Amino acid sequence: MTPTETTREQLRDAALEELINVAPDLAEETIPPNADLRETLDLDSMDLVNWIAALHRRLGVDIPELDYPRLRTLDATADYLAARLGG
Repeated sequence: MTPTETTREQLRDAALEELINVAPDLAEETIPPNADLRETLDLDSMDLVNWIAALHRRLGVDIPELDYPRLRTLDATADYLAARLGG
């Protein structure tokens, strides 16, 4: 695995951990990396905002509200975070 792939995987794992922290009932779920988080997991707007805030705290990355739709899946989130963090 290349360093970029490792970083992307680490970012996806961090996103998943923070998602489970925000919505603990998801801990037992299998969440495919390409599943639409709102539709598949039935997350509401507050869950998503809390998740994005948790990602900001954990990774120190600013995520403008206009970019929220880009975080639809765990894979898309990892890609977005990698780009924002310069990875």
